[in-house]
Amino acid sequence: MRSLGLDIGDKRTGVAISDPQGILATPLTVLANKDEDAFINEILKLVEQYKAECIVVGLPRRLNGEMGKQANKVTAFADKLSWRAKRSNLNQLDVQLWDERFSTKAAERLKTEAGGKRSKLRSRAKRGAKNHSFSVKAAVDAIAAAFILQGFLDSHRPEQ
Repeated sequence: MRSLGLDIGDKRTGVAISDPQGILATPLTVLANKDEDAFINEILKLVEQYKAECIVVGLPRRLNGEMGKQANKVTAFADKLSWRAKRSNLNQLDVQLWDERFSTKAAERLKTEAGGKRSKLRSRAKRGAKNHSFSVKAAVDAIAAAFILQGFLDSHRPEQ
């Protein structure tokens, strides 16, 4: 089963995709959160394009596990996304919330370990490379979405 992972922020959302077998998550893209209806439409287009059956939305709980203001916003968004999917005849789509604590920090750490200040992402972004579609910060959002999705996939993998 193919799944999309979302790391929802105030300005942009990182998106990741799993392989068709639902084993490995990969950063996919970053979407702007300007207009909520257009934003949901973009997500649903990705669902159709990749034939995803599940969307895993990162839930930003506080360190003590409690729900904060941002977690409540994300929960409301996930509910609206689920409702819109059903209205769009995507009845097979399952929208799941997944604890995302530490995903952005893990993504930043991975980016630093992979190249730090001299990483190809950073040097291409500074040069303004035309085929570089998003900034280094946005790349971290997509990587964080992959961390969220990978955690979900690993927890649902059958024991062998």
